[in-house]
Amino acid sequence: MYVVCGGSSTIRLYNTDTFSPLDVVINVYGMRRSCDIVVCRDDRQLYVADIDCIWRVSVDSHTYVMWLTIQSMTGTFNVMSLSLTSRRLLVTSLVTPYTSLVTSYRPHDLRQYHTTDRQLLRVVKLPGYVNHVYHGVETTRGTFIIGHNGTSQNMSQDAVSELFRLCRLVKYCIIS
Repeated sequence: MYVVCGGSSTIRLYNTDTFSPLDVVINVYGMRRSCDIVVCRDDRQLYVADIDCIWRVSVDSHTYVMWLTIQSMTGTFNVMSLSLTSRRLLVTSLVTPYTSLVTSYRPHDLRQYHTTDRQLLRVVKLPGYVNHVYHGVETTRGTFIIGHNGTSQNMSQDAVSELFRLCRLVKYCIIS
């Protein structure tokens, strides 16, 4: 099991049976504020979410590269979480506005990239009432499940929603 150490540039390996640390530490110089990690068994790569980029780290050689940086016309995306399905990396992020006049952070969308060539495959727009997205995953049916804050009934309620590919809300479950 690979574990990122928040606020540092290290990835540590643990035994999955005993949860005890192994003598493997991967240093990713330049990684500043890691917050999530996924592994692709097909290409034996780790994908690590840093605050404004995603690192790709080889499981075998421990070599690494800043794999993807994400920016838009309105601001920088702060990568919050990652999930991986069949070489498709789903990135959950917040937009940090470039201007200091705007102080609120808004979820922008989910972005899905192919792990072999970094190609942007899909942008999943979120319903307007979603204030904050905690995590997103793609299902085997091609829908998306998101954990988020904000529902059509209550802007401060946490919920889990399933979205169609066209991103129409299917159903949601209130979390109390």
